[in-house]
Amino acid sequence: MSLIPSIFGGRRSNVFDPFSLDVWDPFEGFPFSSSLANAPSSARETSAFANTRIDWKETPEAHVFKADLPGIKKEEVKVEIEEGGVLQISGERSKEQEEKNEKWHRIERSSGKFMRRFRLPENAKVEEVKANMENGVLTVTVPKMEVKKPEIKAIDISG
Repeated sequence: MSLIPSIFGGRRSNVFDPFSLDVWDPFEGFPFSSSLANAPSSARETSAFANTRIDWKETPEAHVFKADLPGIKKEEVKVEIEEGGVLQISGERSKEQEEKNEKWHRIERSSGKFMRRFRLPENAKVEEVKANMENGVLTVTVPKMEVKKPEIKAIDISG
């Protein structure tokens, strides 16, 4: 038996699974530690999915939002524009149910509801928003209004 896991408080639930070693957290129980550190695993999973990462880039023609949503069907995702020009992307991934004859060894994929909101700039054409879901990636395209350059009139200088 190795001394290293026992020194750091780690335990292996399965000797043959290298990933089964419980990780020792030296800050566990301290008041400044993460609020999720002592939360039940289901809360951590839900929180992980609630923090869905979304990229937002601006091109000369549009604002483009991309979200990685693996394993989610397009019917499970909602894209809405709220009053005041707020883009809302939401959905839910259901947790797999454990069958009687199954035993879970590890649950790392997140589940639960997610929602992200973005205030769109004034130049967004909210009536022409398009959304597309392909290979687990949601792409929302918000076209921009053309910005008219101010007309400049040259004035002759007399003298």
